[in-house]
Amino acid sequence: MRLATFKGGVHPPEKKELAKDKKIERFPLPDTVFVYMANHAGAPAKPVVQKDQEVKTGQVIGEPAGVISAFVHSPVTGKVVEIKKMLHPIIGKPVDTVIIQRTGDDEWELLEGHGDFEKMEPDQIIDLIKRAGIVGLGGAMFPTHVKLSPPPGKKIDTLIINGAECEPYLTIDYRMMLERAEDLLTGIKILKKVLGVERVFVGVENNKMDSIEHLQKVFAGQPIEVVPLKTKYPQGSEKQLIFAITGRKVPRGGLPLDVGVVVQNVGTTIAIKEAVVDGKPLVERGLTVTGEAVKNPGNYIVRIGTPAKAILDHAELDENVDRVLFGGPMMGIAIRDINTPIMKGTSGITALLPEQTEIKMPKPCIRCSKCVMVCPMNLQPYLLYHLVLKKKYDEAVQIGLLDCIECGSCSYICPSKIEHVRQIKLGKTVYRALRGAKK
Repeated sequence: MRLATFKGGVHPPEKKELAKDKKIERFPLPDTVFVYMANHAGAPAKPVVQKDQEVKTGQVIGEPAGVISAFVHSPVTGKVVEIKKMLHPIIGKPVDTVIIQRTGDDEWELLEGHGDFEKMEPDQIIDLIKRAGIVGLGGAMFPTHVKLSPPPGKKIDTLIINGAECEPYLTIDYRMMLERAEDLLTGIKILKKVLGVERVFVGVENNKMDSIEHLQKVFAGQPIEVVPLKTKYPQGSEKQLIFAITGRKVPRGGLPLDVGVVVQNVGTTIAIKEAVVDGKPLVERGLTVTGEAVKNPGNYIVRIGTPAKAILDHAELDENVDRVLFGGPMMGIAIRDINTPIMKGTSGITALLPEQTEIKMPKPCIRCSKCVMVCPMNLQPYLLYHLVLKKKYDEAVQIGLLDCIECGSCSYICPSKIEHVRQIKLGKTVYRALRGAKK
């Protein structure tokens, strides 16, 4: 069997065995949710509710505040107890947050116009997706309705469903493919209609052969090809996935649409089905709670805004826990406070013991070029690192600073334990700030 892949990458310990055999469970409804208005890439939503207001599950509580923005909905039926600024773990500064106390079981406010997508026009479907507040559930949280509306002149001929799930520990997409393949198929049909494409690929790493075989059975007779991918990180990164499956290279500074491709995550595709067919706004998502510091890892459907602590308590968090991440160990974000609420892009919560998080002091670069060999973007991480240290930002940009996808392969493989990614992120931030100041 041919395995599609790309040049570079690494193969860290997979750690999938902790949760991969745990069927998806529905997490109990939280008593209180903390819903960031920045639950997507782009401009934060504008709160449209007030303190003491009663809200239903699925009711709009935040409206888009720009072209790149998204609707935010109440994840529970309850009462708005406060709207205040709370520290956002990704943005790194306080943002508007709507706090809702649940007062009972769900009383849904479904989307108007949902139903038989076969009778809808593409624009109607995109409008439903927009009003549902759907964003990329793989972690980027880019508004899906924008992704499905390419500018004039950009012809899309290929849809790729990203089922790689290359991040260590995480298994929610794997379980979705096993347990909700029919919903995934419906979501793919909806996307095909919106984009007007015939070529559809579902990329799945070959450490999930049972899900590959299951999808092939469910998709039998459909013009959908399930592509086995070589198990390698970051196989699920968009540009690497597109090259592995189609051989097309996204140009430097470009987007998938520049090569005629749209990529959607497994969870996002299922959320599209739920919005368009069932009328459900995006108020919950699947995630994996895992790591050596939890005694009962698993896969759950959890309401957006649920505090991580409630989920970790359910999974029996070890008192010796050293670090908690939103996501996995390669690209995840360490949270300072386990009361931090989950977001639309939280694909997992990984809790680690001290032996998994030991930090070794970096040593001088020995010019071994291992970081160059594994870089999936064909960059020179060691050189970018040194240019940023010397504050030569323009020179760093010229050789690809902004093309770095921050996957961490360079830092993982480095024998000197240099944290290239941390410095590269800083360099990007400073460069953009300086460029903005010059305008």
